[in-house]
Amino acid sequence: MPSPTKMHADELDIDETLVARLVAEQFPRWAGRPVTRVASAGTDNAMYRLGADLVVRLPRLPGGSRQIETEHRWLPHLAPHLPLTVPTPLALGEPAAGYELPWGVYDWLDGENAYDAPLGEPREAAGELGRFVAALRKVDAAGGPLSFRGDPVGKHDAYVRTAIRDLGAVGMLDPAVATAAWEETLRLPQWDDAPVWLHSDLLPGNLLTSSGRLTAVIDFGCLGVGDPAADTIAAWAVFDAATREVFREAADVDDTTWARGRGWALCFGLMAEHHYGESCGNGTNPVLAGVARRTVGEVLAEYSGGA
Repeated sequence: MPSPTKMHADELDIDETLVARLVAEQFPRWAGRPVTRVASAGTDNAMYRLGADLVVRLPRLPGGSRQIETEHRWLPHLAPHLPLTVPTPLALGEPAAGYELPWGVYDWLDGENAYDAPLGEPREAAGELGRFVAALRKVDAAGGPLSFRGDPVGKHDAYVRTAIRDLGAVGMLDPAVATAAWEETLRLPQWDDAPVWLHSDLLPGNLLTSSGRLTAVIDFGCLGVGDPAADTIAAWAVFDAATREVFREAADVDDTTWARGRGWALCFGLMAEHHYGESCGNGTNPVLAGVARRTVGEVLAEYSGGA
């Protein structure tokens, strides 16, 4: 199998030989198991099947050690409180064999991601994922790290405006409408309550399905505490106008948090399309760019309909 395309100039070199060597040196009980790369549109971590029932997860970028360590520290704390299956960390590997970061071994969860195998019962899934978001928010957040998307979305203002300009110039969106929607986001009151847990990256690639049903949530690398708004990104990235309110009711968020979440969805979509898409970006991740494009379309259609 050819090496995956590098999406960033500073990506680390990872392949089956490296993974097998790391496992054999640090966890000899699993040595000799076949190692197979998992095809994924994920941007931060590489995954390799280790036999039939395990998976190895390794950061692709030099600054990625926090993600693996966060998952191993906090997933066991969160899992008992959540209504959907999440990964189980089994072993935390150390830098070695020319690989400079911590890495992890997890149980393998069967299923297909919701991009490749879309949800067959989206209304049911919207309720299930909304309840997952609400349950995660209620777990004791004391000591939790700041989420990747847990602080104000306005910190991305310069990049978002650049993306609107560039994507508008190639006809991918109406820049006036996108700017108006973004500026409405910037005017919203910010979260002033205690920080809560959020997954921060509830996109189709991080949801597993089986026979069209939602079965698990994966990739907690962006896990942390902060403003819960970013966990409503799924309302526009996964669902549509017909099912969005089902998710909202189950997630149980107030109007302002919901509006900030729509701003986060717009921000994610613009930045991901601008970076990974063919028209303005490096073209290295057409799957994520497609999710981003759909998300922006859903946000702007809703904004235009309500404006």
